[in-house]
Amino acid sequence: MTGYGAYVANYQGKNIHVEVKSLNSKSLDLNVRLAPLYREKEMEIRQLVADRLIRGKVDLSIWIEKNEKELAAHVNATVVNDYFRQISKISDDMGLDISNLNASEWMAVILRLPDTMTSVEVEVLSNEEWYEVKNAIVYALDELNDFRIQEGCALEAKFNEKIDNIEMLLHQIEPFEKMRIQKIRQRITESLENLANIDYDKNRLEQEMIYYIEKLDINEEKQRLQNHLDYFRKTMKEDPGQGKKLGFIAQEMGREINTTGSKSNLAEMQNLVVKMKDELEQIKEQVLNVL
Repeated sequence: MTGYGAYVANYQGKNIHVEVKSLNSKSLDLNVRLAPLYREKEMEIRQLVADRLIRGKVDLSIWIEKNEKELAAHVNATVVNDYFRQISKISDDMGLDISNLNASEWMAVILRLPDTMTSVEVEVLSNEEWYEVKNAIVYALDELNDFRIQEGCALEAKFNEKIDNIEMLLHQIEPFEKMRIQKIRQRITESLENLANIDYDKNRLEQEMIYYIEKLDINEEKQRLQNHLDYFRKTMKEDPGQGKKLGFIAQEMGREINTTGSKSNLAEMQNLVVKMKDELEQIKEQVLNVL
């Protein structure tokens, strides 16, 4: 779900910048930073993003870059005239002689006072400007989605590689299963023979050993794990929006791998289980990046 998109729209001499970034998240976590002029459209913008991105921690920024002419400060003549009249009247009332001040000195004094300098700002959002801004947002979101699609193709190849590796390791376990049973039987028998002056019922021992070995059987775990691997592949080929489902399948795969490891009782099998866990962990890390 990581991605980046940006677009710059031009409207009546000002550049409107739209930038959108996304990171992994279980749901849509949207943070919006808007120029004051567009704040009235925040809810509409949020809905526009939600319809196109679905999930992710998303940061959307919209700001305005004005040309130098618009940024230039303007003298507020009304305020300057009002200051001049007030200062002249106060001076007369106080009997102060200010006739020795020239025009430049007057202006230097008055222009330091509040609100004498203003900048021109468009305070009302027109339908035409909103149309341009909305299109810019759509273009930026489309660019981000293109980024996501490219990343998704790379993830699909990565997942297939990891699934194939787990399947290969699963098949490598099979030759060790008979060896494991023989070693368990031999270990228990040798332990009993080393106990001095103890007689035991060999038939009962055989029954208990069969029961014990059945408890260590991993055929069901292997079959379920293979089913999960096949289901993971199938789900990747379904419609978009399968990220959570793939995460659940990966969890089930982990359960079967862990159970296989706990039943192994053989170093060679446990080594293969550790390798499977490593491959699965890499899947779990990246599956969060799928919608």
